[in-house]
Parts: sequence; structure tokens; C-alpha cells
Amino acid sequence: SNKKYIVDCSSSAITITLPASPVFGDEVKIVDGTGSAATNNITINRNGKKILGADEDFTLDVNRAAVELVYFNAAQGWIISGNT
Repeated sequence: SNKKYIVDCSSSAITITLPASPVFGDEVKIVDGTGSAATNNITINRNGKKILGADEDFTLDVNRAAVELVYFNAAQGWIISGNT
């Protein structure tokens, strides 16, 4: 947690796994560094915690997109604190 990942998904889809034991305020930022996410999606694996209150992984599928996630609690899990 508290990391930034600039992802190269130019040749294949990528999966980023979130921390297994996050605490309130932990942050992760994920950026499509190669502008290829629409073709080769970036999957954000929830690792057993919720994302936006849902029991589903999150897919980044827009070229040059970035998403910042912050961990809130068990009920809401990771929530979006910023995106581009």
C-alpha cells in the first residue's frame, strides 16, 4: 500500500493485486503508462476486500487512465479518491 504503479500493458493484460491486510487510509495509485488499457486491460484484484462496496475486481479499460484508491473499511473496502 501507499504505492504508485505505472503499468506497461502494451503487450498483454496485467493484473495488479491490492494488499491483503489494508488499514484505513492506505492508498494505491495505478496508471496506464503505455496508453494500452483499452486493448490490454488492467485488472485490479481486490484480494478478498471490497472495491467500491462490491465483491468484484475492478477493470481499468481506458487508455492513459489512472485511478487512486484509498482503503476505508470492511463494508466499503477500497474507494476512489481520484482518477484521470
